Amino acid sequence: MSVTLKRDFHVFRHEKGRKRMEPGELPTVGHGVPRVAKLLALAIRFDQLVSDGVVANYAELARLGYVSRARLTQIMNLLHLAPDIQEEILFLPPGHAGLREKQVRRVAAETNWRKQRRMWRDQSKLQQCGRQP
Repeated sequence: MSVTLKRDFHVFRHEKGRKRMEPGELPTVGHGVPRVAKLLALAIRFDQLVSDGVVANYAELARLGYVSRARLTQIMNLLHLAPDIQEEILFLPPGHAGLREKQVRRVAAETNWRKQRRMWRDQSKLQQCGRQP
């Protein structure tokens, strides 16, 4: 007597290269979402954790996330963007790979929201023409 089992599974790789099998199909959540949108969402979440007292401060967040304090500062500085720019980034269509974090950080470094919006528009025009600023 022979028995055949059929089961859907997917294999994914950990950061350190180890592979692991998981039952079911490969999850699609988060795939195609632009990296800068993920980082902005993370910054919003981190800010809420600090505000709620779940985490003492950004230094503790950096330690828990195994990133440098400087890198965490870069991520948190995305919160300095004008609210309408943040919203536009968060709702970018999947696969919108033309936008780079470094470009967004340049805009976030400007403290005047009116100037930020101008920089953002100019940058968007360059991207539509196929040129990277």
